[in-house]
Amino acid sequence: MPESGRHVRRGRGLAVAGAGVTVALITAVVVSVSLNQASARQQPQAVDQSRAPTTAPGTTPPKTTPITKTPITKTPTAERPSATATRQAPRAGWIPVDQAAWNAQVAGYKATRADPPGNAGNLPEFRADCRYSHRKADDPIVFPGLPGASHMHSFVGNKAVDANTVAGDLMKFTATTCKPAVDHSAYWVPTLYEAATREPVETTGFRVYYRSLRKNSDGIMPMPNGLRMVAGDAKKKQPTPRGAQGQFYCAFYGPGDINGVARSDNGNWPICGEPASLHFMLQFPDCWDGKNLDSPHHKEHVAFGTDAGCPAGHPVRIPALTFDIAYGAKGSKAGYYLSSDPQGRSASSMHGDAFVMWNVGELNQRVRNCIAQRRTCDNDGYDPFSY
Repeated sequence: MPESGRHVRRGRGLAVAGAGVTVALITAVVVSVSLNQASARQQPQAVDQSRAPTTAPGTTPPKTTPITKTPITKTPTAERPSATATRQAPRAGWIPVDQAAWNAQVAGYKATRADPPGNAGNLPEFRADCRYSHRKADDPIVFPGLPGASHMHSFVGNKAVDANTVAGDLMKFTATTCKPAVDHSAYWVPTLYEAATREPVETTGFRVYYRSLRKNSDGIMPMPNGLRMVAGDAKKKQPTPRGAQGQFYCAFYGPGDINGVARSDNGNWPICGEPASLHFMLQFPDCWDGKNLDSPHHKEHVAFGTDAGCPAGHPVRIPALTFDIAYGAKGSKAGYYLSSDPQGRSASSMHGDAFVMWNVGELNQRVRNCIAQRRTCDNDGYDPFSY
């Protein structure tokens, strides 16, 4: 995604609108603090059929040749997990944080000192700009250890990710399509397809903001390595006409109609005027329970806070991930569909997954410099003398 300062400010404005669009997609799942919860920690997660591969009735499965000019990056063999290596078995359900590792990270963060802010802006955020990496019907969060069990996903970031990926792999196989390279995380969304041709439309820009959603940064902490989260709802199958929540929008580096100059025949997709193209904004929560890296539905261990702080059950304030996704498409009368809803052909099932893994020292310093002291940073953090 271009580094235009105008885009950053534009993106910030869209984030406000996008938050209203996408926060509604993030449904908190209430779980019982009882023997059922204890049982959930011991039992493997049931397969979520809403994330299984789907094909529109009367059609053949989508072709896999991208229609954009973005090259498909093949992971070199040396960057892929070895089939013969001894690896941790993928897990689902409640996954407790390694308390020793988390305590060490907290101690390291508390020992950091903020660099002088210089003329840095006052938007409390840093970011990673990522390119398309690969496409697989895998989901190491929802369907760990089950290759092909998911609908098709488009991955950015860590190049070695597949259904068998565990946290340790992200630190061992660190080739990435993200800048900065110290971000070893994996991010993915359902693949977008042209309805008329059933060809995939891959992302042409994928910016991941780590930011404060609040008016203050009181109590902010870095997120723990290995944190896994899902935002949005793959099961949602509601129309997304002009003005609806959870729709794609049109964006470029100037004023324009975010709802498009026209709509697809089914009304679910905008048709963008020049020079805009399709975008989507997806917001993740900003509070963590301090105990678990994942949960049975991948949402129970995180929650949204307020300016006053985080909920009692999720007391650790962390940077809020925001996906700002651009596509090399302008819209069409036939419209599009997501791999998570090929029949309904709406945008409401749009969702995103994040498997967080950073160089700990680099992450800690960015949280200190950019969010704790509420300064704007780019891919490299910030040079206090460059703004």
